[in-house]
Amino acid sequence: MIYTAHYASPLGGITLASDGMALAGLYFDGERDFPDLSTARKKDLPVFGEAMRWLDLYFAGREPDFSPALNPTGTAFQQAVWAILRTIPYGETTTYGAIAHRLEEDTGKRMSAQAVGGAVGRNPISILIPCHRVIGADGSLTGYAGGLDKKEYLLALEGVIE
Repeated sequence: MIYTAHYASPLGGITLASDGMALAGLYFDGERDFPDLSTARKKDLPVFGEAMRWLDLYFAGREPDFSPALNPTGTAFQQAVWAILRTIPYGETTTYGAIAHRLEEDTGKRMSAQAVGGAVGRNPISILIPCHRVIGADGSLTGYAGGLDKKEYLLALEGVIE
């Protein structure tokens, strides 16, 4: 069973999804990859309270010093990319190519920045798994499921851009 809760952010509504124990999704309302949650039930869960407290701190311009339990569903490759995303420090960015290089070092297998981009784009837990911190090799702000305006806002909030 999937459970949901709603959070009102400065960027608009956010839907939180949980498997009952951990956060499984965080989606901007109306984003291009918003999943079908029509069978989910609204429920007040401790993980939702933790996620909302984390988001309150984050949107107040502070780096939270904790994380709610996360359980994103994806392939082994996606999980590896998302694990790297979680290591990008608050207020810093990296590139798709740098993530591909790190995966190559970890696995000994050749990786492409495009494959990394595909996995980053399928991140089901926006903001907490900070895919917004990944930019193009030329410093450009590239795709973001919630929209580039939201990516720009998040990076400005963290002091990366003005």
